[in-house]
Amino acid sequence: MKKFMSLLLVAVMAISMLSVSAFATEQNFRIAIVQQLDHPSLDEIRTACDARLKELAEEKGFSVEVKDFHGQNDSTILNQIGAQVVDDGYDAIIPIATLAALCMTTATEGTDIPVIYAAISDPESSGLTGIDNVTGTSDALNTPFIMDMIFAAQPDVKTVGLLYSNSETNSLMPIAQAKEYLDAKGIAYVEKTGNTTDEILSAASSLVGRCDVVFTPTDNVVMAAESAVAEILTEAGIAHYTGADSFVACGAFTTCGVNYTELGAYTAEMAIDILLGGEVPEYKVMDGGIITVNTETAAALGIDYSVFSDMANTVVEVVTSEE
Repeated sequence: MKKFMSLLLVAVMAISMLSVSAFATEQNFRIAIVQQLDHPSLDEIRTACDARLKELAEEKGFSVEVKDFHGQNDSTILNQIGAQVVDDGYDAIIPIATLAALCMTTATEGTDIPVIYAAISDPESSGLTGIDNVTGTSDALNTPFIMDMIFAAQPDVKTVGLLYSNSETNSLMPIAQAKEYLDAKGIAYVEKTGNTTDEILSAASSLVGRCDVVFTPTDNVVMAAESAVAEILTEAGIAHYTGADSFVACGAFTTCGVNYTELGAYTAEMAIDILLGGEVPEYKVMDGGIITVNTETAAALGIDYSVFSDMANTVVEVVTSEE
């Protein structure tokens, strides 16, 4: 009898171990993070997203394999990545920035693979809403508020330069909003665009002597060249007001926008919730309201930015990154 009971116990333990093993297998997720191009804003999002995915795996008791892909801002490469991750059977895709999100959405058509995008400034205009398997986070910019910042800190501004890439969907709405604001205020503006680093640097140089300040939204092409852009503008005595704190870390004067570490972490949380059986929610517009100022640039330009303390609950002071 004892021998029978021992055998029975062994059998029960074996079945239990098989059940646990099967459960663990079911909870092994493979997630592809597809970054449109390399620059500090998108790097910050990727790093935060990757870290939060692994934290959640440990907290909730499942395993996660995260692989990073980089699209070099090239739709052909991004489409190839999309085809690869779909063929390889990844459980979810997290594209960072608009072009990457569009390519991953196209790649997953006809599948149920969730696409949880990060940092899309205008999901509706980009065609990233109303799709069953697609959602994510938006870093929509409060352009009128940044315009208010310009005239609070520099009330004598007569002409505003608008520097952006006309190939960046992210930039279209905020540039239109900036023009509307400036038109209503009777302030002149001059536009300069470019679609490569060299073109952006040429555009920035051509603004010298033609405007008092420059505004750039969350533009990935400009961000990739920001260290050199900031140097050109600051040496000319022109303050660069931008759409993200990563610009400021590269030498731009100031911004008011979202925290990209928080955005990356929240995107990861959305992805895991969906993978664990949650519904695909509407996209989330992240809270902004954080003013970031480069104190070195402010000193070089001779701008007193103390007025910003009356405009926002949080003013973060940074210096130019050495990286």
